[in-house]
Amino acid sequence: MPPHLSPETITRTERPSARLRPVSTKTVSIVVPCLNEELVIGEFVDWCKEGLKAAGREGQILIIDSSTDNSPAIAEAHGAEVLRVPKRGLGRAYIDALPYVRGDYVIMGDCDLTYEFRDIAPFVEKLDAGNDFVMGSRFRGSIEPGAMPKLHRYFGTPVTTWILNLIYGSRYSDIHCGMRAMTREALNRIRLESQSWQYASEMVLKAAQLRLKVAEVPVKFYKDREGRLSHHKRSGWLSPWIAGWINLKVMFLYAPDFFVKKPGWLMFFLGLLLTTGLAAGPIHLFGIGFDLHWMLLGTTLTTLGYGALQLGTLARVFYNFEPRKIRRLANWFTFDRGCVISTALAGVGFLLNGVLLVNWFRSSLLLAHIFYPGLYGLMLIVLGFQTFMFTLLFHMINNRREDSDA
Repeated sequence: MPPHLSPETITRTERPSARLRPVSTKTVSIVVPCLNEELVIGEFVDWCKEGLKAAGREGQILIIDSSTDNSPAIAEAHGAEVLRVPKRGLGRAYIDALPYVRGDYVIMGDCDLTYEFRDIAPFVEKLDAGNDFVMGSRFRGSIEPGAMPKLHRYFGTPVTTWILNLIYGSRYSDIHCGMRAMTREALNRIRLESQSWQYASEMVLKAAQLRLKVAEVPVKFYKDREGRLSHHKRSGWLSPWIAGWINLKVMFLYAPDFFVKKPGWLMFFLGLLLTTGLAAGPIHLFGIGFDLHWMLLGTTLTTLGYGALQLGTLARVFYNFEPRKIRRLANWFTFDRGCVISTALAGVGFLLNGVLLVNWFRSSLLLAHIFYPGLYGLMLIVLGFQTFMFTLLFHMINNRREDSDA
């Protein structure tokens, strides 16, 4: 019988290699959380054994258990390894399990018999073919009548899947499918952080951000066994809405390019075009008069866009999804170079405003007309200050990240 893993093992952060039998290469770890599933957990472990046998693979069945019922004893009796952890959320369960995963391939899912774990071979085949991350798709497979509430099937899952695909340029058909697989290397690169339901979205969006090779396979989705309530139903009618919102939040948090950099480029170039075109004074184009108001709009767009670009870049450095690009940027945009650029921008701005001050004093502190180059100079001073602050923050974050990676 496989050994029982206790919470003390986690607090000591020991590697379990001395206690768990080693597995050969290209083996499979089925890693699944469990919370009070004594009605189905035994049969689920049997399904996993059948799935491993059908796929022609050896491996482990690791149950991350937070139950208060007899689920862990039943799972062990059927041949699974059980890791006991406090109840802290689905994402946290997978994070706790990472040191104990021994297979080269990791298959995740739910232990409630709603997913067909007797048929894991398609996932294994996709990983053997060189894919890093394989998502199951209930919509490309089959959904048993009564298995998925209409709100989830026709609204929640399609809408959130569409939003994620729009933001990250991915092509998933079912981002909330609980059955998924990946190489252990891919799981380590994803660096899962989410503690709760949002782990599912974090995985798929990080797979897109990290440029992992992704595939989908159709899966069967069954309704709950008689007498069993899903965790959403146990938590009340509001639970699916809360889960949907926290999944949306994690999509937004990891999308600096979509929400910051792309709008930033648009605002910056449009604003720079307006301000540079009006730096010498008002102009008329196509029967439209461009004057002070347009220049103020251009100044606003330029500074907002420039700030958005900088924030988006800092977010990319913080997440470090593309280390090579960040290293190239750090090598080009050195601290010294950033200081030179910021000084040059501010210097030209002060020069233009120096001319404005001279004219002001010459006219006895009264200006008869607006000095457009002076407004342009004020914008350059702001851009210079933004560049200096960005330089400081960029190298502070990048140096801290490099120290932590060393």
